[in-house]
Amino acid sequence: MNTIKIEKRGVKMTAHRGVSGLETENTAAAFIAAGQRSYFGIETDIHKTADGHFICCHDSNIERVSGDNAVIEEMTLSQLENICLYERTTTEKRGYLRIPRLSDYINICKKYGKHCVAEIKGLMPKEDLAVIVGQFEQADMLKNTTFIAFDFENLVRIRGMYPNQPVQYLTGHLDDEIIDRLVAHKMDLDVHYKALNEKLVKKLHDKGIAINCWTVDNKKDGEELAAWGVDHITSNILE
Repeated sequence: MNTIKIEKRGVKMTAHRGVSGLETENTAAAFIAAGQRSYFGIETDIHKTADGHFICCHDSNIERVSGDNAVIEEMTLSQLENICLYERTTTEKRGYLRIPRLSDYINICKKYGKHCVAEIKGLMPKEDLAVIVGQFEQADMLKNTTFIAFDFENLVRIRGMYPNQPVQYLTGHLDDEIIDRLVAHKMDLDVHYKALNEKLVKKLHDKGIAINCWTVDNKKDGEELAAWGVDHITSNILE
């Protein structure tokens, strides 16, 4: 199995949790797979451990990817790093599949020259956000990073510290209230692709809002969105 090539029409492609259509999501293997392909960006999800470290995992509990009923915020970094994860398509555990640290993700993106698309999971205090953003800044990757979040306040807090930092508001739907809020805060959009149509894409662009859309795994859908002029497509498998 390989990635599926689409007619991108200049759209920038982002690998969702790494190339999670090929490798176990949010692992070094998935990030490296994206790094070795033509993707513009690599997306990940950021949680905080019980002892104050930041790691890459989508769910707050790692049971789906490991079989271990473990809540991240209740586990130490060492405990989490000792748990092997499943192969993508089986429940076979592999010693080389572990939950990566945020710093691992940043370093892989830097090595392969990829844009970081970093999702902040849950509402985080300003102090935690400062540490997260600081890791990107210390690696000289802040200029190559976009922060995304379903919680709008996370983005407001990041912008309070870094007024020009690219951010995208994650949402499953669109309405005029959301659009007005984005315009007021000069933020961009990361929206479920089914919420879009060609008219909405034009409306958003006319208001100066860049559009990322998730999670697009069908070639026909990807090419239609590209024809409408979206700026970014996030996918598990399309390239």
